[in-house]
Amino acid sequence: MNDLTLSTSAVRSRSAWEIAAAVPDPELPVVTIGDLGILRDVTENDTGCVHVQITPTYSGCPAVETIRADLVERLTCAGFRRVDVELVLWPAWTTDWITERGRVRLQEHGIAPPASTRTLGGPVAVEIAVRCPRCGSPETREVSRFGSTACKALRVCRSCREPFDHVKPI
Repeated sequence: MNDLTLSTSAVRSRSAWEIAAAVPDPELPVVTIGDLGILRDVTENDTGCVHVQITPTYSGCPAVETIRADLVERLTCAGFRRVDVELVLWPAWTTDWITERGRVRLQEHGIAPPASTRTLGGPVAVEIAVRCPRCGSPETREVSRFGSTACKALRVCRSCREPFDHVKPI
């Protein structure tokens, strides 16, 4: 039995949502698709079919096919007979959908999480500085608008001199 295969009793105790939400993001494997908020909906029926809706971080995200394949594999190995993955582009994903756990996980792994753009009818928050995820200094600068993936920028800390990725707020 491989690590993706679950016993029948384990399938009953874990919903399709829990299994899908635990799939790591292929470009940011320190967080799951649930942490990133790209998992929109999961419905299962009593015949063993699962329908999953995901919203990519942006419409041209190259990781979508990998995420789709990982969802199908995980859910099929968990005992679901058929898995359909639907791409939902509206409403568009926003970095506000990243969970608090996801933000903490990014920070713990040296990736500066985006500032929240949520407002409750008040002024729009303006990010003055991006804090270094290693030393916490606000003295950082952007080296490149595009980092290892299109959704991240490359920054460097002026205090500890360490480079780091920053998930760009959308």
